[in-house]
Amino acid sequence: MSWREVGQGVFVRRYAELDLSIGLVVGAESALVIDTRGDHVQGSELAAAVREITALPWQVAITHAHFDHCFGTSAFLPAPVWAHERCPRFLAATADQQRAEWVAHYRGEGSDDIAEALAESTPTEPDHLVSERADLDLGGRTAQLRHLGPGHTDHDLVVAVPDAGVVFAGDLVEQGAPPDFGDAHPEHWPAAADGILALSPATVVPGHGDPVGPDFVRTQRAELAAIAELCREHRTGELSEEQALHRSPYPADTTRTALRRA
Repeated sequence: MSWREVGQGVFVRRYAELDLSIGLVVGAESALVIDTRGDHVQGSELAAAVREITALPWQVAITHAHFDHCFGTSAFLPAPVWAHERCPRFLAATADQQRAEWVAHYRGEGSDDIAEALAESTPTEPDHLVSERADLDLGGRTAQLRHLGPGHTDHDLVVAVPDAGVVFAGDLVEQGAPPDFGDAHPEHWPAAADGILALSPATVVPGHGDPVGPDFVRTQRAELAAIAELCREHRTGELSEEQALHRSPYPADTTRTALRRA
């Protein structure tokens, strides 16, 4: 849980819990925190860690509305909270279900402290909404917020820092585990990956796992394209589920979830 500088004034903080990677971009006048962890206690820890790096005023960007990326936002208030325009609707529809599911998960594994903190956490509704793009002037540098189309969710937001060659991809890119298709749009996801590559990053920070280079993203994009084609052929009746599972680059459970989302 230490900061790693992946570009001048651009930091990643990686947590063992869910292998989550959090971002921080520091400008001359303000800082941008990218995702806020999974509950109010975790958010407070992150806020204190940000203050180890900078005392500048902060803004928050939420890559998507899954609990582990945004239920800690209250620790950063008052502050502008940026997200895609469909993020509030997704939060309103799923926050209670997400909380109940993961409280049960943590209690089941004996992590009662995390379960209790999550049970007490209410997500913050973003107040600065992005349709396709927004550019944030942090003082001497710009953070670009981009919606590249549906992929991991229908409201993914990436953060590009062009002067550092870094893109924070949220869960559009996953390192160390297969992508999560639970709320995905698998037939559109490859195009979102293309959008990340079109930003010409030297470093891509996944929502989970280690920072990677563009070659990793190209490889994952090819896997996502294979899944998209399997979903299309299964949806049109050209492939049975068994045939799709046999051809998939990902484990059976991951592939079944993708097929259900097609």
